Amino acid sequence: MSARLSVETAPRPWLRRLILTVVAVLLVVPLLAMLEFSLRQTGGGYGLEHWAGLFDAENERKYRAMFRGLTNSLVLALLVLALVLVVLFPTIVLVHLRFPRLQRVLDLLTILPIAIPAIVMVVGFAPIYRWIGQNLSTETWTLFLAYGILVLPFTYRAIVTDLAGVDARTLSEAARSLGSNWLTVLVRVIAPNVRRGLLNASLLTIAIVLGEYTVSALLSRRTFQVALLQLNQSDPFGAVIMSFLSLVVIFALLVLVGWLTARPRRGERRAARAASPVAASAAAATPLAGAAAPSAPAAATQTTTASPKEGPDAR
Repeated sequence: MSARLSVETAPRPWLRRLILTVVAVLLVVPLLAMLEFSLRQTGGGYGLEHWAGLFDAENERKYRAMFRGLTNSLVLALLVLALVLVVLFPTIVLVHLRFPRLQRVLDLLTILPIAIPAIVMVVGFAPIYRWIGQNLSTETWTLFLAYGILVLPFTYRAIVTDLAGVDARTLSEAARSLGSNWLTVLVRVIAPNVRRGLLNASLLTIAIVLGEYTVSALLSRRTFQVALLQLNQSDPFGAVIMSFLSLVVIFALLVLVGWLTARPRRGERRAARAASPVAASAAAATPLAGAAAPSAPAAATQTTTASPKEGPDAR
């Protein structure tokens, strides 16, 4: 019943192609528009004048702030990614295995960064970062704590969704019975089985950190988006080129993650194809065995019928 329902409700091939075409157009057309704008030359026509200007020594001072903001955002992405993998992922696994009653509480807490507006969160972050600036540092890397809260809803859902499809409790108990400690269970048993969720969480983290503007601007930190806005006031072509490159890099990461997560599926398909001839041969051999089985009673019947004939001859 469920299989029939899933087949009947599945979209038809032409509808799937139409949806993919519409999505592709919505993604590609803005990129092409940005590329076309960046190729416009000052004197008319198209060329690589503005692209070459990014690497011109004369424009080093103009683009210095932008490259510094890009470096700060990349450092922030690495710090937030480490926070997700080192703190959030073990916490999710711990709650899933040892404290399942806290699952709903954790679900509710991770939704709050979406429900609370960014400007309200900045008001709450301001006293904390005032103390951090007075006692620790005023550098941009300190934003990784605030960004860790911003990415929490997306990374949490990506990991939990993949973890729900794994029998983590049985795997952990089996590994513990073989003498593994909890770190080994987490790294070598649970993490490989939720690799898809971890990769999706990593991609979401990088994309959100590179595209965040409100928190960094209101807290007076120079990130990639803040630097792009400042660059757009003096050189809109350079700002569009950097935005185009950032979108292309994110899209390339998305394709890479999709390819990496599809590799196990391809391996399973190959294993299924390799096993299908064996199953077919076994199914073909089963009727032969069944047909050969009645031969023994038939032989016994022939023996019993032949024995009375042998009696008179023997006499």
